[in-house]
Amino acid sequence: MNEEKKVLNLLGLAQRSGKLASGEFQTEKAVKEQRAALVILAADASENTKKKFQNMCTFYRVNILELSGKDALGHGIGRSERSSLAVMDDGFAKAILKALEAYSTRR
Repeated sequence: MNEEKKVLNLLGLAQRSGKLASGEFQTEKAVKEQRAALVILAADASENTKKKFQNMCTFYRVNILELSGKDALGHGIGRSERSSLAVMDDGFAKAILKALEAYSTRR
């Protein structure tokens, strides 16, 4: 199983356990309330959205990464297209980062 699919599966588990905020409004709210452990942006999100979340995550000291496209992120959590997600659980956030780290070290 490739790492992107593994991450999408982890995001689906986080969604089902109530540890994921999806969509720009909910993601922004989670970050500002300091409940977000990790923010994931769709690679095909608008430049304004990317800049907004990069600045916000820098200010609130939240890890941020780009992954897949809007369709893949939405499908991974069983919803329609999503350009941003906030993982609100340290365990899920660490597992996602670990899966992507393993992928980047093998490249």
